[in-house]
Amino acid sequence: HGLLRLFAIGLLIANSVIAATTDVDWWESATLYHIYPRSFMDSDGDGVGDLNGVTSRLEFLKELGVTATWLSPIFESPMADMGYDVANFTKIDPLFGTMEDFDAMLEKAHNLGLKIILDFVPNHSSDECEW
Repeated sequence: HGLLRLFAIGLLIANSVIAATTDVDWWESATLYHIYPRSFMDSDGDGVGDLNGVTSRLEFLKELGVTATWLSPIFESPMADMGYDVANFTKIDPLFGTMEDFDAMLEKAHNLGLKIILDFVPNHSSDECEW
């Protein structure tokens, strides 16, 4: 986790330098907030964070100055590898909610001017994946 923290600090420093220039794409000046949904915010009291929990905190992230959120894997997975062992790249894991929950989160984020980035690793998948 130390490397991830160092990466996040580097992004914040780079953001402040890049933001000083005028003609940049959103990703060049974004203030990124990484979310591991499982432990971020539990909306239904089952002890597991979920998409509705993320949705409920988007306004707070906006107040912090965040412009984009990077979500760790939310795809259907046996969760042997913290969600990186994806079984189905087209479905939301029920642990985190439904596609409707995702759509609601995305709509709220966009209404707030926030970007949502999904952690997508096509390099490998679960042994339960049809590929």
